[in-house]
Amino acid sequence: MAGNSQRRNRRTSNKKGATVGSGGKRRRGLEGKGPTPPASARKGHTKNRIANAKAKQAQRRPVVRRGGKGTSEMVVGRNPVFEALRDGVPASTLYVQQFIDNDERVREALQLATGRGNIHIMEAPRPELDRMTNGLNHQGLVLQVPPYEYAHPEDLAAAAFDDGEDPLIVALDGVTDPRNLGAVVRSVSAFGGHGVVVPERRAAGMTAGAWKTSAGTAARTPVARATNLTRALEAYQKAGLTVVGLAADGDTEVGELEALGGPVVIVVGSEGKGLSRLVGETCDFLVRIPMPGGAESLNAGVAAGVVLYEAAKRR
Repeated sequence: MAGNSQRRNRRTSNKKGATVGSGGKRRRGLEGKGPTPPASARKGHTKNRIANAKAKQAQRRPVVRRGGKGTSEMVVGRNPVFEALRDGVPASTLYVQQFIDNDERVREALQLATGRGNIHIMEAPRPELDRMTNGLNHQGLVLQVPPYEYAHPEDLAAAAFDDGEDPLIVALDGVTDPRNLGAVVRSVSAFGGHGVVVPERRAAGMTAGAWKTSAGTAARTPVARATNLTRALEAYQKAGLTVVGLAADGDTEVGELEALGGPVVIVVGSEGKGLSRLVGETCDFLVRIPMPGGAESLNAGVAAGVVLYEAAKRR
């Protein structure tokens, strides 16, 4: 018995002191943490990123940036000049050859130019018109189109956020036909988009042909020019936009992508080559347009219209 008592005393003496309670920590740990916060308040969630980007946009002072100017252009010939004036292509001066045969097309062109009120009409001798057009068959009429004022890519998203809207932007990668650019501008305008982005080099610009194809919508739908398209897309991602590229081998069909209902940039490549490698790797999603008819590809204007329609349905 004495031995047992000594063993008990040794065990007791090894204790470091009274056991300290949890202070209610365990009980509180079992309690609920309250309702789940909304997605816009959860760090790392896409909606939280968008909300933060909108807040930053609201704090910024409005800054007007420009994407630079294009080059002036000459439209030559009686029918082309008449059609450009009829379709609302911006113009600064109409040059008319001295002693020109005053046929119906010439009279109509003069009437349209006079009706605009802001186009100078100047007479010039034939040798001067030959020099201006590098010997092209001008038929006595030359229309000068002023350089296009490009927007800055960031301004397209900023303007949408300022209006309380989710940006809907189309970027073109390697599209060199001005008529395709004009068709895309027309589709963006029709489906409530906020503008088009084109690269500065090796891409179609806002020429008279693009203006004509846009059917006048280029006057209210801005076109921005990016020095580097990949960096412009990365800047959009930092601002909370999702970058969606069109690709024949895309993982998702365009009608299944929920992201089209939010702030988004739709990237369309050329009909033959599609998206360039760097641009394709930058995209958050690659989507395809199902074509049961068996066509291999669509031109940029048609492809952009299909995706813009899907995006408009979700807004």
